[in-house]
Amino acid sequence: MNKAITDGLLLMPPAFGAGLDVWSSEDGTPGQASYQGAYNAALVAADQDFGPCLELVKTTATQKLRYMGETPILPGCYLRITARVKVISGNLPGVRIAGWAGGAGGVHVEGLVETGPEAVPGGYGEVVTVSAIVGTGARGGVDMPWGLAPIYGHFGLDLTGANGGVVRIESIAIEDVTAAWLREMVPFVDVRDFGAVGDGVTDDRAAFAAADAAAAGRGILVPEGSYYLSGNLSLNAPVRFVGTLVMPLAARLLLLKSYDFPTYAAAFGDEDLGFRKAVQALFYYTDHTVLNLKGRRVELTAPVDLRALLPDLGSFSNRRVIANGQINVIDGPGWASAMVSSQASYDIALPDQLTAVANIASIPVGARVAGTGVGREVYVKAVNVVAGSLTLSQPLHGGSGSRSYSFTRDRYILDLSGMERLDRLNIAEVEFLCNGVASAVMLPPEGDVFAMRDCWVMRPKDRAITSIGRGCQGMLIDRCHFLSNEMSLRVQDRSTIALNVNANDVKIRENRFVRFAHFMVAAGTGHLILGNHWFQGDEETQGLRSAGLVLAQTNVLTSVTGNYIDNAGLEWTNEYAPDPAFGTQYSFGGLTVTGNTFLCSDMAPGFRWISVRPYGAGHFIHGLNLSGNVFKAAGGTVERIERVDTTVADLDYSRMRNVVVEGNTFNGISQFVSNPATLEHDQATAQTVWTLTPGAMLPFGGWARNVEGVVAEGMISGATGARITEMPFVQVEQGAAKQQLQLNWSQAAKGRVQVKVRMDNLA
Repeated sequence: MNKAITDGLLLMPPAFGAGLDVWSSEDGTPGQASYQGAYNAALVAADQDFGPCLELVKTTATQKLRYMGETPILPGCYLRITARVKVISGNLPGVRIAGWAGGAGGVHVEGLVETGPEAVPGGYGEVVTVSAIVGTGARGGVDMPWGLAPIYGHFGLDLTGANGGVVRIESIAIEDVTAAWLREMVPFVDVRDFGAVGDGVTDDRAAFAAADAAAAGRGILVPEGSYYLSGNLSLNAPVRFVGTLVMPLAARLLLLKSYDFPTYAAAFGDEDLGFRKAVQALFYYTDHTVLNLKGRRVELTAPVDLRALLPDLGSFSNRRVIANGQINVIDGPGWASAMVSSQASYDIALPDQLTAVANIASIPVGARVAGTGVGREVYVKAVNVVAGSLTLSQPLHGGSGSRSYSFTRDRYILDLSGMERLDRLNIAEVEFLCNGVASAVMLPPEGDVFAMRDCWVMRPKDRAITSIGRGCQGMLIDRCHFLSNEMSLRVQDRSTIALNVNANDVKIRENRFVRFAHFMVAAGTGHLILGNHWFQGDEETQGLRSAGLVLAQTNVLTSVTGNYIDNAGLEWTNEYAPDPAFGTQYSFGGLTVTGNTFLCSDMAPGFRWISVRPYGAGHFIHGLNLSGNVFKAAGGTVERIERVDTTVADLDYSRMRNVVVEGNTFNGISQFVSNPATLEHDQATAQTVWTLTPGAMLPFGGWARNVEGVVAEGMISGATGARITEMPFVQVEQGAAKQQLQLNWSQAAKGRVQVKVRMDNLA
């Protein structure tokens, strides 16, 4: 930058030969004495060293020479004043550049340095050059930093020391030297200045590191070109990419001051690769915990395999966040699912293992297992090729034996299955556009507190969130929207599942799930399912309905509260039990279903919202609170709200205990159910034994096991109409189905009673 060139400023004073009337013997301000006609000043026409010059006799302690013109002082502009002098005779004086700082209104700006370094000639005829730099900033090399108060200066030189010396002075020069500080003034350093070539072949890593070291608070400019970096690189300065980088996949680029997706996309000239590199960097340093997509859309052509990006990092336990953007799947071969069939042996003594697995090298971690005796959402957690064995996410219910299984490996946008453990990964405000091509997120085999909030998972091909082990421990899914890719299919034709869990303490809150086969298949305990809306209807008249929520474990310690459950049910199974018959374990219990809204419409006959399906004999319910819910059927009538699915086995009704079904609201339901149930019985003819049948009122086809109270409504009378005041005794579990009870009187009686009966024991 040169103001004399760019702005046309006149900086150079006139030569002495043009006249001495513009050269002051004082400060240079208007009205002061000049050297025109002065007795101690004369023009020399031709000096052998200077040509035309000024000869001055030193007569005062500080002999001043100032140009009376006002040289402008501009912010960011630096001026160098230069003079060459030599002593002809007399005493040898000191020589220095000097100036006078002028502010607005012509006032002198006090308190500034107004002189430069002093030089003393060594002898007569020796040419001495003196110079000084003046400018607004206190930069290195600036002799007179004046700040912003002065707006002009009167510049020249001083002669100091003893009087009597005769000095010749070449015409004084003033020039703009701002370019000397251009590197400091421009906010970027250019990697080419440090040896970067940018031909895509030469290793420019050292040049980038050198530019980063020299930036000193400025940014780094990567100009047009292709820059090969052979290994890991950390840049502490902000970076602007015009050119692009080429790096090995395992090499990490850590942009410590420019850590966001747009910068990485620019760095590699490709959104897909830029996103992978940004994710890779997220797990290697602690300066940033959030990868901000900054509202950008990421186009992906293949899964992001975290372990492939982090080959030397098996586990990671610090909080990391991917936030604020959209990930869009582009169809291509990278998303194709793979399926392998294999023969393997299962032993209930090794409940999470398949052994003697044929073709095991072809079976990947994360493959979904299907076959006889396999429950829903069972995955390969680990593969031991040498031992020929697989570790499963859940046991199989089919018993010991050798069978044929299929292993299907779906493709996920974020595939975390290769990590050994990953804790506290958060995804926030990200939209996954799966486009019916890919699934969304596969969790690692182990990990705590994966969290997804305020996200949209749109049209996943197979699954939205998949747990292949215990990487779902403490998982949090909050305020997300899951939209199936099977919206137009009949319920019975759907196969997609929004999410599954294997571990404990999962919180699913305030989400919306639309038309999946199941919204959730859950093992583990301690879950809180709160305030969600899942609906799974179709356009069929009298269509089939599937379970929205599948609880695949007997003792669940789970609360299902305040949800809107639309054309879907809740299915409770023990399909993950290696020996599904009841033994010494807990049976079905620990479930609270309260405050929900259950709706259905155009459903097939036989639909039930609540279904218990034991996979082995001997089980019973020993802890269920089904209360305060609203059940409504529209476009048809539901016979009852609950059932026991006896496809595999029935429950043991003699062991039911601690079942609370009360305070529910029924609309369009043929048979209300409650436990305890209050039965009103009218005995029109006097009998000693009254038989009451509350069975249909008791949930889950339970037996009439206990009576909490018998209250006569009106008078109980005998055959002649005389009042009977005695109490009857009760016999429970009567009839072939044990769903009747009998009131026994000492004499024939008639009248009306209210009986409160239970299908369970409280303890």
